Amino acid sequence: MIKTRLTEMFGVETPICMGGMTGVGYGELVAAVANAGALGFITAHMFPSGEALLAEIEKTKALTDKPFGVNLTLLPSINPIPYDEYREAIIASGIKIVETAGRAPTDHLPRFKEHGVKVIHKCTSVRHAVSAVKKGVDVISIDGFECAGHPGEDDVGLVVLLPATVDAVDVPVIASGGMSDGRGLVAALALGADGVNMGTRFCATVEAAIHQNVKQAIVDGTEVDTVLVGRTLRNTARVAKNAVSVQVAEIQRDPTKTFEDVKALMAGQRGRDNVLRDGDVDGGIWTSGQSQALIHDIPTCADLVKNIMAQAEAVRAKLAA
Repeated sequence: MIKTRLTEMFGVETPICMGGMTGVGYGELVAAVANAGALGFITAHMFPSGEALLAEIEKTKALTDKPFGVNLTLLPSINPIPYDEYREAIIASGIKIVETAGRAPTDHLPRFKEHGVKVIHKCTSVRHAVSAVKKGVDVISIDGFECAGHPGEDDVGLVVLLPATVDAVDVPVIASGGMSDGRGLVAALALGADGVNMGTRFCATVEAAIHQNVKQAIVDGTEVDTVLVGRTLRNTARVAKNAVSVQVAEIQRDPTKTFEDVKALMAGQRGRDNVLRDGDVDGGIWTSGQSQALIHDIPTCADLVKNIMAQAEAVRAKLAA
């Protein structure tokens, strides 16, 4: 068994996390991750209200007696997001682990701390990690340039960003971006991490409630089959390479183009409905990380976590020899 500050702090069996993922982080998958011995997060903003989130938490509790958490991604939105409702639902549920991303969770930390909730904050730079720790977060999840979703604007790979962050803060650090197997886990631990976060890898599992076509596309994808969009808007996102993302990237080569020029193509609902639900992998934008190059199967969460830990132990034994 590999014990770290992360496993000790949260009472999980392995130093593996599945962070919040839009369109993916529902209770059934989170429970499967928890039962496998890892730490999963329900994605709050997929639910219309605090009441609906609380219902999902309770449903998940019925499926597992292991620890799990809730993700709050704090972003500006045209339609107001009920963050205060989410926070109070989390507190009422008794959940003690929250993952935040986007802006710093400064306004939510007092209530969380009052109720003994530990906060993991996801960052894409050392400076933001340092700032978040000063504000009072308990754990940093540092996202390297390889990650799916938003890697920030500094373009720093995890092999540099991770140890630089570990050197700069005095709280546990989770390695995110490019993580998919036991080799990556051991490498992250060697660089000072207390655990790893895997998103794309958990999408390609039996329990992930997304279309089989998407899972197979992840398996078939290579390290060059992702596209960076939103660069000229300073809102970079790494997404799967498909007809839509290539079109968006081409439009955005022109620095005079605005979000309005790609808004319809990049609509999140289009990706969730056409791609994740219906299986048209060219039907919209959907996120996938460079770690897809290392993903070759679609196992259950239990088998995935078991295999990752077995590989990690084998790598450690080889290095010790």
